[in-house]
Amino acid sequence: MTSAPSVVSLRGVAKTFSNGVKALENIDLDVEDGEFVSLLGPSGCGKSTALRIIAGLTEASGGIVIWRDRDVTGHDRAGDIGFVFQDPTLMPWASVTGNVHLPLKLQGISASDAAADIAAALDRVGLSDFRDAYPRELSGGMKMRVSIARALVTRPKLLLMDEPFAALDEITRFRLNNDLLAVWKAMDGGAGTVVFVTHSVFESVFLSSRIVVMTPRPGRVFTQIAIDEPYPRAESFRTSASYAAYCRKVSDALHEGLNAGAGA
Repeated sequence: MTSAPSVVSLRGVAKTFSNGVKALENIDLDVEDGEFVSLLGPSGCGKSTALRIIAGLTEASGGIVIWRDRDVTGHDRAGDIGFVFQDPTLMPWASVTGNVHLPLKLQGISASDAAADIAAALDRVGLSDFRDAYPRELSGGMKMRVSIARALVTRPKLLLMDEPFAALDEITRFRLNNDLLAVWKAMDGGAGTVVFVTHSVFESVFLSSRIVVMTPRPGRVFTQIAIDEPYPRAESFRTSASYAAYCRKVSDALHEGLNAGAGA
């Protein structure tokens, strides 16, 4: 880990739902400027819940959320954060431009005033030529690109992504992984920050500067692994010995975390 300022920190964060299910327990996590952090763990371990707590979409049952040294627990952080859900959740009646405009429209910014920001977001995800298309005319990968552009159009400091590529075929997923790294490096003048939820060891190693391995429910931080490989990461990284070694290391940690959770 570096000594860069933290964008967001979780301190002792816990979440118990109204039905009594304990999703998270005593989560401590710092996410620093310019990092690409993946939350890795089995389904149901609270990864998505942690992401929603960071975004302010779900209230923690305990602990605090700190945004750049300010306690923002229970407060809206929409202006600082972009969120990409697992499903693109596009409006079928709106064009690509209309879907990307939505966050700015909700802020009272007209389509004409937002035109430059919309164009820049679409260019960043390679969809400039599809600005007038409708969701029914797009492939699954293109729909996800629209969702990413919609998250980027507000120029967020922090991009949160909840298993956005899980439903895509492997070839499309690899391509979007490559494109995502380029998008990340272009965010916020090259200092953008991403927190990415996944259950794929291979995806987390390719994308991340740091991987946070979580235990089964209730989710806790089991260990954190830095991926000390330079960016940009080309296809050659996926076939390298260092990639294979990191995948083994992360996979071993994931299995150890599973066993630790089972014995908790």
